Amino acid sequence: MEHLSHKRKMTIMMAIIAAMFFSAINQTIVGTALPRIIAKLGGMDYYTWVITIYMLTSTIATILVGKLSDIYGRKPFILSGIIFFMIGAFLSGTSADIIQLIIYRGIQGIGAGIIMATAFTAVGDLFAPRERGKWTGVMTAVFGFSSVIGPALGGYIVDHMDWKWVFWIFLPLGIVAFFMILILFPKVERKQSESIDYAGSLFLTLTIVPLLLAFSWAGTQYAWGSPQIILLFAGTLVSLLIFLFVQTRVKSPVLPLSLFKNSVVTISNVIGFLMNAGMMGALIYIPFFVQGVMGISPTYSGYVTMPMSICMVISSAISGQLITKTGKYKRFALLGMPVMILGMIIMSFMDSVWMAVISMIVFGFGLGLGMPVFTLAAQNAVAPQQLGVVTASSQLFRNMGGTIGIAVMGTIMSSKITSNLAEAAASGKAVDLSQLDPKVAEQFQAFHNPQMLLDQPKLEQIQQSLPEALKTIFTQMIDMLRDALSSSLSTVFLSGAALLVVALMLAFFLKEIPLRMTSRTSSGQEDGTSAGQSGAVPAKQVLLEQTAE
Repeated sequence: MEHLSHKRKMTIMMAIIAAMFFSAINQTIVGTALPRIIAKLGGMDYYTWVITIYMLTSTIATILVGKLSDIYGRKPFILSGIIFFMIGAFLSGTSADIIQLIIYRGIQGIGAGIIMATAFTAVGDLFAPRERGKWTGVMTAVFGFSSVIGPALGGYIVDHMDWKWVFWIFLPLGIVAFFMILILFPKVERKQSESIDYAGSLFLTLTIVPLLLAFSWAGTQYAWGSPQIILLFAGTLVSLLIFLFVQTRVKSPVLPLSLFKNSVVTISNVIGFLMNAGMMGALIYIPFFVQGVMGISPTYSGYVTMPMSICMVISSAISGQLITKTGKYKRFALLGMPVMILGMIIMSFMDSVWMAVISMIVFGFGLGLGMPVFTLAAQNAVAPQQLGVVTASSQLFRNMGGTIGIAVMGTIMSSKITSNLAEAAASGKAVDLSQLDPKVAEQFQAFHNPQMLLDQPKLEQIQQSLPEALKTIFTQMIDMLRDALSSSLSTVFLSGAALLVVALMLAFFLKEIPLRMTSRTSSGQEDGTSAGQSGAVPAKQVLLEQTAE
């Protein structure tokens, strides 16, 4: 689609941005509202599952759609993605319990995975590598803008309206995005020579699902060394071996192994995995600190995270323009990632709302500089006909990193809370319930659940209903819970920072290939850089591009 007129490209980008914004705003609006929703529906033990199932289904959808969109074109998939997302969002608002919410969020995840895979790939179809830097910055800014208004709006809804509207309020936008894509997006004929890798798709799914389930259940539902977790890891290994065997035999593999012979693709994907594991695994628990530890309402909790999004929009827009202007991208990763690490370290020591805001500002600047680089680097290192599958591989590794990161950080937080409460009891700092009436003591045992901290109106209601003699004991127990939660979150944020440090070290080994000003070589033919080659650009072309700057 690179041959289309500038005006037509702009209209197509408007449609893509509308679809992306619909998906992104529905995700960010849930963030600050989710603790209150879980408190209403019950099931604190399943909190991470509401997020994990979304990322699990979106991960599978992303990688399967990547290759299929290379064959059939992007349009039918982005349309189906919007439909899946709308159905999932509507059903999520009808949830009567946590299990239903998890199932419906899984449907939403399918739609989100399809939308994200096809949207980022379509940018590669429309624009040459040199121009993609600018548009990658715009796409990141879309996420940033949705993150600015989403959390605050989500908090406002659960404070002043029925929580169901968190999922329903933007459904009309989905209808608009659907018809914009339907009308504006060009149709691409199927590549008849390509076949569908059904076996590879099946065993790739059977590799991803048990792997993510193992990480999600280990340490919470089951012990790490339990038969259930060992069986899941064993199933992952067997499916992976079969998948690798299939990929070496089929004509058109769903995830060509030759991609990973390209050092740029491999390193970019590993960095994306680590960054998302550290970032998502830590940031998903920011509302726990703001609402649970500091006692801030969901509405104001959204205001705390807003500065991160604003800073991300600004820095991603600036870095996108500079990448397009210079054709260089590695420097922005090496600048942004240390800033992200600094922001996360501040999170681990924050003890006030203002420190939380400062950490968000610092982290947001680093995120906007560093995050867009690695998908751009991977796309630039392969031939145009592999854009779909390489973009899908980038999304796959990021989603898997985020899912595993959330699960592992959740395990760390839960185990740390338990140990903190046990230490408080052993040291004598905990409230001695043995001095109370047995019936009253039994009621107070329920107050050891950190889930209570996420529902401020209920806490106030309980406190008001207690006799004066018990209010002091209740306050002491809540303070103990908050201390235990705060300490556990510090451990979570430090763990996320450690993962980002590893990602930063890998970034130094990323080979930078100058961004081409066209998807064709200087000879006029399509760039034949294969995934198995180093991805080097001919010296003559590099010289021409440097002269053109």
